[in-house]
Amino acid sequence: MINAAVDELLKNPVSFLDDSGPDDDIAISSRIRLARNLKDHPFPVAANNEELNNICETITFAAGNTDALGGENMLLFAPENMSELDREILLERRLASREFINTPEARRLFVCPDEGCSLMVNEEDQLRIQTIRPGFQLRKVWQDINYIDDELSKNLDYAFDDQLGYLTCCPTNVGTGMRASVMLHLPGLVLAGQIGATIQGIGKLHLAVRGIFGEGTANSGNLFQISNQNTLGESESKIIEELDSVIRQLILQEKHARRTLLENDRFSVLDHVGRSYGLLRHSYKLTFEEALHSLSGLRIGVDMGLFNTIDIHKVNELFIDIGPAHLRKNAAGSENNDDLDVFRAAVCREKLRQLS
Repeated sequence: MINAAVDELLKNPVSFLDDSGPDDDIAISSRIRLARNLKDHPFPVAANNEELNNICETITFAAGNTDALGGENMLLFAPENMSELDREILLERRLASREFINTPEARRLFVCPDEGCSLMVNEEDQLRIQTIRPGFQLRKVWQDINYIDDELSKNLDYAFDDQLGYLTCCPTNVGTGMRASVMLHLPGLVLAGQIGATIQGIGKLHLAVRGIFGEGTANSGNLFQISNQNTLGESESKIIEELDSVIRQLILQEKHARRTLLENDRFSVLDHVGRSYGLLRHSYKLTFEEALHSLSGLRIGVDMGLFNTIDIHKVNELFIDIGPAHLRKNAAGSENNDDLDVFRAAVCREKLRQLS
């Protein structure tokens, strides 16, 4: 186990964006989180500092007694000892939640070396286990997280009720404690004006649609997280099966929308892609929203084979690199938004110059 600084994470690209996965032209990543609590310990919201620290020690012992999280190479972060900027980087890399980084005392984050699995300690629940993979790999992600959960349970006594299932701080998580989600890039449905009806239909299936940073965030860059809402009264396998079926339908709808746009309004699509590339390649100031929107346009162009030299995974990396915290870290801590917009544009220009 390594007591790590955030610089350890920045040495390598984010693994769930770097590697190829099935249907990764539309499905960016697949993720599952499990909420767990310890028997005879109060939920974090009701615990004092001594109790929170005892929970940290108990889970640290369990994490250190399994190789499921990378063994000796597992990274340990203590948010209370980190700067606000470094904590924001954990959020942008989808390793921690906003709630977790905003109240860092008596919390811990364990991350496997490739960032594909992690543990948040003392967020809303005492333990949040996460696994994430590139592309559309829900079933593989479930296999991974189920193994980690089983390994940890050898040294942790979970709060569990025979009728209700796993007990959680928020009643909406009681049961399996599972939130499964797939991040989808759906510019075809957006450009075709079909996304509103699509989201409405997804809601009727008791699924949630969120933005790039999860609950409480809006759509940016035509990126949508589709996740289950029900956790009580359904098995993990049934939740995975139902979400898997819906995601497959959404992927087919997005592909159909793209084909239809190319057939019926080709020059509008080419104009959208061309303007996006031009903005990223030649701008000298870019806001975060402008960059996300343009990256979405560039990405659909790459997916449609309009660029021969640009690697889709390098475009994916830019979605992380242009984040405010990553930029401030690389820009020696500049807090000026104008400077960040200038630096963001420079990062995009240089990356595309290398790829062209």
